[in-house]
Amino acid sequence: MKHDSARKTAVEGAAQAVFTLCGCFSVFAVIFITLYMMVGGVPAVFKVGIKEILFRSVWEPVAAEPKYGILYIILTSVIGTGLAVMLGAPVGILTAVFLAEMAERRMAAVIRSGVELMAGIPSVVYGLLGNYLLNPLMYRLEQKIFAGSRTHQFTGGSNLLSAVFVLAIMILPTIISVSETAIRAVSPDIKAASLALGASRTQTIFKSVLPAAKSGVVTAIVLAVGRAIGEAMAITLVSGNSVNLPLPFHSVRFLTSAVVTEMSYAQGTHRQMLFTIGLLLFLFIMIINMILNHVLKKGRET
Repeated sequence: MKHDSARKTAVEGAAQAVFTLCGCFSVFAVIFITLYMMVGGVPAVFKVGIKEILFRSVWEPVAAEPKYGILYIILTSVIGTGLAVMLGAPVGILTAVFLAEMAERRMAAVIRSGVELMAGIPSVVYGLLGNYLLNPLMYRLEQKIFAGSRTHQFTGGSNLLSAVFVLAIMILPTIISVSETAIRAVSPDIKAASLALGASRTQTIFKSVLPAAKSGVVTAIVLAVGRAIGEAMAITLVSGNSVNLPLPFHSVRFLTSAVVTEMSYAQGTHRQMLFTIGLLLFLFIMIINMILNHVLKKGRET
């Protein structure tokens, strides 16, 4: 008996040591990444100037007189991510409502499997499909809208709208999965009380269940924003990868695309500027995580 107790204590102590080590390693990894990004990116801020970086729109790092303005690139990431979430969030939330409240068990299982499959598809595959299927359609639309124009630069369909549609599709699995979990976690008593008061099934879902699951739904949207703003390969293939004002039919470049396409040959200040862009993305992700933690904390308090 004593032998079993001692053995159990030893196992628990070993498990605690392993978990503590893993936790410390995670903290160390975050600190190391933060310091590495700061060491790599901060020097460019002092060399180029924060005003030049954030408020100038010309990005010509390999010109005779290099220019490092990333205003259009920042706007592209913010606007592109925002539009993708505006398109994807309603579709994802309504799909989650359907799976949690309306779909038959077999149909829900099939759709849920499809959503899980979408989550597992590599991002480069989304980019390839967008490049070969979506871009030609967007180019036809572009030709019809700007027929006879002498000023418009035709993009071949590789533009902001194509990137937005691809991002919207890519964030659907995150929104659907997290939102469905939140909806299913709503107490059955809320539904029963709403139905007992004479509300219809639809009214119960949209006026009782969804408000009760608001914290989880907002969490899904915030996670989707983080997924979209950090995407690189897919949007590089469909956005045109040119630094322009982020208008619907302009070829554009996202923050992640700039790092992916130029890091292989960048040197000196140019390379440091790419680290600065990475640091900016890192700050965006930290802000998103802070918002997520605030939403989760507020949801637990309510």
